[in-house]
Amino acid sequence: MESAEIRRRWLSFFEERGHAVVPSASLIADDPTLLLVNAGMVPFKPYFLGETKPPAPRATSVQKCVRTPDIEEVGKTTRHGTFFQMCGNFSFGDYFKEGAIKYAWELLTSSVADGGYGLEPEKLWITVYLDDDEAETIWRDVIGVPAERIQRLGKKDNFWSMGVPGPCGPCSEINYDRGPEFGVEGGPAVNDERYVEIWNLVFMQYERGAGDGKEDFPILGDLPSKNIDTGLGLERLAMILQGVQNMYETDTLRVVMDKATELTGVQYGAAQGTDVSMRVVADHMRTSVMLIGDGVTPGNEGRGYVLRRIMRRAIRNMRLMGATGPVVQDLVDVVINTMGQQYPELVTDRKRIETVALAEEARFLKTLNAGSNVLDSAVTETKAAGGTVLAGDKAFLLHDTWGFPIDLTLEIAAEQGLSVDEPGFRRLMQEQRDKAKADAKAKKTGHADVASYREIADSAGATEFTGYATNQGESTIVGLLVNGVSAPAASEGDDVEVVLDRTPFYAEGGGQLADQGRIKLDSGAVIVVRDVQQPVPGVSVHKGSVQVGEVTVGASAYAAIDVNRRRAIARAHSATHLTHQALRDALGPTAAQAGSENSPGRFRFDFGSPNAVPGGVLTDVEQKINDVLSRELDVTAEIMSIDEAKKQGAIAEFGEKYGERVRVVTIGDFSKELCGGTHVANTAQLGLVKLLGESSIGSGVRRVEALVGVDAYNFLAKEHTVVAQLQELVKGRPEELPEKIASMLGKLKDAEKEIEKFRAEKVLQAAAGLAENAQDIKGVALVVGTVPDGTGADDLRKLVLDVRGRIQGDRAAVVALFTTANDRPLTVIATNEAARERGLKAGDLVRTAAKTLGGGGGGKPDVAQGGGQNPAAIPDAIAAVERLVVETA
Repeated sequence: MESAEIRRRWLSFFEERGHAVVPSASLIADDPTLLLVNAGMVPFKPYFLGETKPPAPRATSVQKCVRTPDIEEVGKTTRHGTFFQMCGNFSFGDYFKEGAIKYAWELLTSSVADGGYGLEPEKLWITVYLDDDEAETIWRDVIGVPAERIQRLGKKDNFWSMGVPGPCGPCSEINYDRGPEFGVEGGPAVNDERYVEIWNLVFMQYERGAGDGKEDFPILGDLPSKNIDTGLGLERLAMILQGVQNMYETDTLRVVMDKATELTGVQYGAAQGTDVSMRVVADHMRTSVMLIGDGVTPGNEGRGYVLRRIMRRAIRNMRLMGATGPVVQDLVDVVINTMGQQYPELVTDRKRIETVALAEEARFLKTLNAGSNVLDSAVTETKAAGGTVLAGDKAFLLHDTWGFPIDLTLEIAAEQGLSVDEPGFRRLMQEQRDKAKADAKAKKTGHADVASYREIADSAGATEFTGYATNQGESTIVGLLVNGVSAPAASEGDDVEVVLDRTPFYAEGGGQLADQGRIKLDSGAVIVVRDVQQPVPGVSVHKGSVQVGEVTVGASAYAAIDVNRRRAIARAHSATHLTHQALRDALGPTAAQAGSENSPGRFRFDFGSPNAVPGGVLTDVEQKINDVLSRELDVTAEIMSIDEAKKQGAIAEFGEKYGERVRVVTIGDFSKELCGGTHVANTAQLGLVKLLGESSIGSGVRRVEALVGVDAYNFLAKEHTVVAQLQELVKGRPEELPEKIASMLGKLKDAEKEIEKFRAEKVLQAAAGLAENAQDIKGVALVVGTVPDGTGADDLRKLVLDVRGRIQGDRAAVVALFTTANDRPLTVIATNEAARERGLKAGDLVRTAAKTLGGGGGGKPDVAQGGGQNPAAIPDAIAAVERLVVETA
C-alpha cells in the first residue's frame, strides 16, 4: 500500500466517524517556542491548553513534521530521519479511552477491502502505563487482546506531557511484531527493534506541576475535561504494509535513492559507506523540498540554517558517491513527483521550489570548491605538526571568509581523523556577534550607561508619543544626560540627550529614521535635535546640542519637528508599504519583508527571494505602485488586537515582536500592515515612486532602492539630461541608444580579446627556453622561476603544462612557476608520471609553496595551484620547492 493511500484511508476513516479533517499546518511553527513543527499535535496545543476553543469536538489530521536534534546521525542508521508524517485523531472532551482504543483496533485490523490496513491481530502487542488498569481492561475484555500480549511500562515510556505544567496523562502504544528475523521474542518491553511501535494513544486526564525531565513532576489532579491525542507514524506503517526492512526502503524515499543511483552509478546495499550517503541524500532532499514548499529559504539563522545544513549535507554526499555536476534539479523533481500525490501544492509551486533549491546548490558548490582547498591545507598542516585537533581560528576563517558551515568542517575533519576546537570557534563567533551588538548599541545609546535611561523611565515613566496627531507641542524635560552621564543642567555648546514627558518626535524604529527639529525652553534656550532613539523600551531620547542658553531638568519646553523632513519620510514609508504589497503580488508571499529604511525622499526595502528579480517584473511592480498613487487611496491607521489584525489579513514583519494591541496601517483596498510609523494621508501625496533597481544583500535576500516625490522627479530630470548628452555623442535618437552603445561595447570587447590573445602568445613563447634551462636534481628535471607580473591563472597553467610537455624522454620532471596578479602571489606546479613515481606530487609541492606565501592551495598529483598574501615571499617559496624536490628525489 503506497504512502498516499495510507494517508487517504486514515482521513477517510475518521471523517466517516464524525471527525473534522484538519489540513496539515505549515512546518513553520506558529509557536514562539518551536523552530519547526515537530509533532502531530503541535497545531492543536492551544485547544489542549484551553487557550482557544476547538472548532469541533473531534478532529483528524496528517501533519508534516521535522525533527533536527540529531542531523549528524541521519544515514548512519536506518532509524534516524528528519521529516515524517504523523497521522492523528483528537477528541476534545468527547470520546475517551474506550473510543480511542476501538477506533485504533478497527482501522488497523479491518480488511483492506473494508477500508482498513489489514494487519493480522495476532501480530499486535499493546503497552499500557503501570497503573492504568482501565486501559488494560479495555484492551483485554472489550477488544479481546490476550493478556500475554499486553505489557505495562513506566513513566519514561508510557506517560505523556508537554514538558511544562499543564495537561498530561498515560499512554497506550500499539506495536507490530515483525518476526524472529528481527530479534528475540518477549514483546516491546524486551525488543523494540522486532516489536516496532506504530500508534501511540495519549489519554489526557491529569494536570501536572513543574518539574524536570520526563518523570520528575507531580500530578496535581484531574482535568475538568478529558481529551484524546493519538499519533501513528505514517512511515512506520508504510514500512510494514510495503514489506520492507526500514523506512528508507518505503516508496517515498526509495525513489530518491534510485535517482541517486541513476546519477552516480552507486547501488544501495553495495557498501556501508555509500549506503550512509544514500540515506542522507534521500532523507535530506525530501525534507528540503517540504521546507522550501512551506516558505523556508536557506540562511544562516534559525530554520533557514536547518534547511541550508541538510541541503548541503545531501549535495556533499552525492559528491562523495561520485557525482561531479549539479544534482539538485533531478532530486527535487523526484521528491515533488512522489510527495505531490499527498501534497498537491508542491506540484503547483514546483518552479519556486526548484529555483530556491538550485540557487542554494550553486552557492554551495562555489563555497565547496573555494573552501575545500583551504580546509585540505589546514588538515594537512595539523597532521604534519602531529596534531589531532583543527584549530578554532581555522574553522572560524572557513566560516567567516569562505562560508563553510561549522557542521561541514566537523564532518570533513572527522573523516580525516581530526576533531575541531569547537569552543575556540564558538568563542570567535561570539566575539564577532558581541562586536556587532556593541556597534548597534553605541548608535542607540551613544555609549551611555543604559542604567541611566532606566532610572529616568522608573522615575518619569514612558514617553508619550504625540506625533501621529501633531508636529509640535508643549512638554517638560524629565531627564538630561551630558556626555552619557545624568546631569541637572547643560550649557550652550554641550552635546546632550534629552528625555521629555511627551514628544512629537518619532524615535527611529520599524525601519523609519528619526525626526529632527528643535526644543525651545521658556527661558529662551534652544536644543537642536539631530536624532531620537529608544535605548530602553518606551523612553525616547532626543540627541542634539544646546544652541543657546542653559537647559535644566524640570524646565517647560516646546518641541517642534522639522515638518518637511517628516513629510518626506512619511512619503517614503507609505511607498515602502506599496512596494511590499506589489512585490508580494508579483513574486508570491515568500517576498516577505526582511528589513527596510525610510529616509527623506528615498527608501530601501529588503525581501526574501532566491534569485534576482527580472527587470520586466521590477518595471511591472513600479507601474503598479504608481497606478495606486493615481487612485488617490486614503491611508488610515487603527489600533486593534493582534488576533483581529491577523483575521483582517494584516502583514506582520517576520521576527518583529508585537504586543496584544497593535497599530494597523491600511492603504485603501491595496495594503494592510502592522506598523508604528508615520504615513501620508492619501497616496496622491507621494507624487511619484521610482525604483532604482534591486540587488543581493545576502543569501536569499534582495534589496530594492527607490526615490519618492520630488527626489524621484529630480532623478528622472537628470536621467533625461544624460540621455540628451548620449544622443549628441552617438548621433542617434533615444530609442536607438541601446543598439548603438551595444555595438560600440562589442567592438571594444573584440579589441580586448585580441590584446589578450597577443599577451598569451607572448607568455607561451617562453616555454621552450624554460624547458631547455631545466636544472638536474638527482635525475629530476626541475624548472622553477617567475613569469611577468599580471599573468593570469589560466595562462600560467597553460605555460606550466607546455613546459612539462617539452621535457624530452622519460626523465622525471617538475615545473613550478610563480607570478603576481592583483597584488597577490600565484603558483602552478605540474609533475609528470616519472616524477610522481619518485614521490613528487604537485599537490604536496603547492601546499609547501603556498604556506610560505601565506596562503593555501591544492589540486591533483599531476597539477595543482595555490596562492597567498605576500608577493615578497616568492623567492622563499621557490627555495622551499627546491628543497622539497631535493629531499624527495
